[in-house]
Amino acid sequence: MTKEWLGGTTIFAEMSALAVRTGAINLGQGFPDTDGPESVREAAVRALRDGRGNQYPPGPGVPELRAAISDHQQRFHGLSYDPGTEVLVTAGATEAIAAALLALVGTGDEVIALEPYYDSYAACIGMAGGTRVPVTLRPRDGAYHLDLDELRAAVTGRTRLILLNTPHNPTGTVLGREELTAIAELAVERDLLVVTDEVYEHLVFDGEHIPIATLPGMRERTLTIGSAGKTFSFTGWKVGWVTGTPELVTAVRSAKQFLTYVASGPFQYAIAEALRLPDSYFEGVRADLRAKRDVLSAGLTAAGFDVYRPAGTYFVTTDIRPLGETDGFAFCRGLPARCGVVAVPNAVFYDHHEEGAPFVRFAFCKRTDVLVEAAARLKTLA
Repeated sequence: MTKEWLGGTTIFAEMSALAVRTGAINLGQGFPDTDGPESVREAAVRALRDGRGNQYPPGPGVPELRAAISDHQQRFHGLSYDPGTEVLVTAGATEAIAAALLALVGTGDEVIALEPYYDSYAACIGMAGGTRVPVTLRPRDGAYHLDLDELRAAVTGRTRLILLNTPHNPTGTVLGREELTAIAELAVERDLLVVTDEVYEHLVFDGEHIPIATLPGMRERTLTIGSAGKTFSFTGWKVGWVTGTPELVTAVRSAKQFLTYVASGPFQYAIAEALRLPDSYFEGVRADLRAKRDVLSAGLTAAGFDVYRPAGTYFVTTDIRPLGETDGFAFCRGLPARCGVVAVPNAVFYDHHEEGAPFVRFAFCKRTDVLVEAAARLKTLA
């Protein structure tokens, strides 16, 4: 356990509370300000009324959802998973990450994570008794890049697994085939497990999402984490999942049963229907968020930020140094009073805080009129 997170509140809680207190536009925490498809919401209502999921659902998840997850992996990625033994439903991706790391990491094991990383990664590695080894994505030419030589050098005899996140939060990087192939070859060569967080799989605007489990030698050593929250804009429902071999999924389930046991009963039935929506839905979500990315990116550029245009997710990272600022924490805490907008300092996602000090993340999963208003407010910084 490490002092960075033990006993404190997350930056998301702090900045969201600041948004409420000041009445600022909250572009800090990554939740949409509109609900997802009405048909999916109505599916949850039907489940409630029909008494499906109002009591404890099965530990691995309701059969309808596990089948839908299996079909989804086949439909979009060509990956075949047995819904009975290779799919596990979790209380969102955050629980999936926690259960996977608690199940697979022991005291003294090293876990390589791409830095900056979602804050729960550090907490879960610490709770499992592991040691996190960050490999830093660095900004260059308007995007963030992985140094494969640095990744190889980070692997030691104590390395247990590589924790991936692509599309990557907070940088918006989408790892390409060359990078993923190199990671896969390294995992096979050094007999490493891979846990891959792919919750933004459908939110890719440039390039393509390639699940590492599709690469040679990787299906048997990869646990893939997915979630409904980002794709369907129902983040409060907390429906996530893991897919992998029976051995890996069983290990995760053994840890998961002592976390929430089960969750989100009626919502599981609704997400089973959501995963079977036509391709046009997924294409529409992607197009909508691509346009919103462009609106906010243009506004941030006009405000004087250096902008790292994301290839995926619904976050955009900016450099505040052109504004004469170097401390992301101080900048974000002062931003609501200066122009009525909330953002998140990227330094909280780093072990090496100095690497992230001048970078700030904004979320664009909001209504277009909200983004236009935020851009107008931010322009006063220029």
